[in-house]
Amino acid sequence: MDALEMTLLYDYYGELLTDRQRMCFDLYHNQDYSLSEIAQELQVSRQGVYDNLSRAEALLKNMEEKTGCVKRDLNNRKVMRTIVSAAKALEQHTDSQVKTLAQTIVNAAQLLEE
Repeated sequence: MDALEMTLLYDYYGELLTDRQRMCFDLYHNQDYSLSEIAQELQVSRQGVYDNLSRAEALLKNMEEKTGCVKRDLNNRKVMRTIVSAAKALEQHTDSQVKTLAQTIVNAAQLLEE
């Protein structure tokens, strides 16, 4: 799993981690610390950092397997881009009513993205 996917999992499920797991995850994935640097920062062994990080990543992956929230969100975003693209094409239509409806669709889609 790549760094972006891990960050998305953390955004969704990070509150389920312990404080120590969140700290290790943040330092490793967001601050780009090495395991040794994290161990020094937290005054624990490198193995302790590795174990915390492994448990945290396993929990995040497990939650995604059970709930599928990240997968569903990414799919929704992809579908939304398709809808917006089609609506923007319709905005070029000569019929003013079609243009107005297309703009309504684009505006609604932008509200959903917020």
